Amino acid sequence: MVQNTMATPLTGMSRSDLLGSIMREHRESLVSYAEKMLGDHGLAEDIVQETIIRAWRNIDRLLGMDGSVRGWLFTVTRHLVIDWVRKPHARREIAGVTYNDPVARTDGIEAVHDTLVARPLLQRLSAEHRAVLVHIYLCDRSIQETAGILGVPAGTVKSRHHNALRKLRGVARPEAA
Repeated sequence: MVQNTMATPLTGMSRSDLLGSIMREHRESLVSYAEKMLGDHGLAEDIVQETIIRAWRNIDRLLGMDGSVRGWLFTVTRHLVIDWVRKPHARREIAGVTYNDPVARTDGIEAVHDTLVARPLLQRLSAEHRAVLVHIYLCDRSIQETAGILGVPAGTVKSRHHNALRKLRGVARPEAA
């Protein structure tokens, strides 16, 4: 039988006491965990808030659980981060965040052209392949960081990266395939 890793025992606790205990014991480490994956403290706070809401909704399950409540919370947080990263809004500009591209073009016309060309090409990729390219090229993340965010091994990220680029080359320049 797996031991519960909360400092306070679950038996005999009321629902609100359990939720308070979860918040006191796990909130900081959950926020830190989410922030490491996202690189944004405010967004990490939002993700953890949703984790706590899900804990409240599943409180009966947590009260009767033999396994680790902490493990359950970290798993939910990880899944929420992955869901957030995969949503289209995650690739949009976040208010208040400025990114200065050192090789940005001055007129903007080429950037618009590149976007018009790249978007349809990226839509031809699977969601998994597209996510890898977005993290590596648009978010400037390493293979390891991308693997952590997507919850897959680094080798999987490398193969998805390779296969996505190969497919893009084949679609963009059929004679090169």
